[in-house]
Amino acid sequence: MRGIFITGTDTGVGKTRVAAGLVAAWAETGAAVCGLKPVAAGAEETPEGLRNDDAEALRAASSVDLPYEMVNPVCLAPAMAPHLAAAEAGVDLSTATLAPRLEAAVPDGAIAVVEGAGGWLVPTAPGETLADLAVALGLPVVLVVGLRLGCLNHALLTAESIAARGLPLAGWIANHIEPDMAAAAANRDTLVERLPAPLLAELPHVPNAAPPEVVESLRGAVSRLHGGPPG
Repeated sequence: MRGIFITGTDTGVGKTRVAAGLVAAWAETGAAVCGLKPVAAGAEETPEGLRNDDAEALRAASSVDLPYEMVNPVCLAPAMAPHLAAAEAGVDLSTATLAPRLEAAVPDGAIAVVEGAGGWLVPTAPGETLADLAVALGLPVVLVVGLRLGCLNHALLTAESIAARGLPLAGWIANHIEPDMAAAAANRDTLVERLPAPLLAELPHVPNAAPPEVVESLRGAVSRLHGGPPG
């Protein structure tokens, strides 16, 4: 598989905004690109079945048209930790089950932007986390840092854990999720100094921004990833 794995310092830090924006920015270059959401917890029933807003956003931004079930192979109704929602529904979230489904979804030559759920170490199957899925896919990681109090610790711990699993941290994206954060620029600069990967982009605080509104900020990130990540 050729692509990147998008993780975040926590839930609610803008992973989908970044992932869908990157997909749209890559699509602008003429690349075959698809966004994937392996596990989504928090969905509404529709005539076509359960649908998750994040997965729909990734699908809409993609230049490769995939059925919903391939974009989001596990869609769970309750908005809770995925392993808890999966246990209630009797659904298998093991890496051995998820990884082949994702790999089969991506056409030859296409770029996959795989968005995790919550943070890096969100539990999935017994003894496993989403980090194990990223390892199985062998994808470099892009870390979304939500700029708010506590982000320094969360970002540095996440980067350390990514390195411990032998995956490259391709870069990180600063997302201004709290417009009144004290010393936001100083926090960003601290991470520039300490994270072992480049700052790919910095997104301003724009509530509910759709991909077209953030693509301009992410075009440089796509360029810095050399038009397509390793794989």
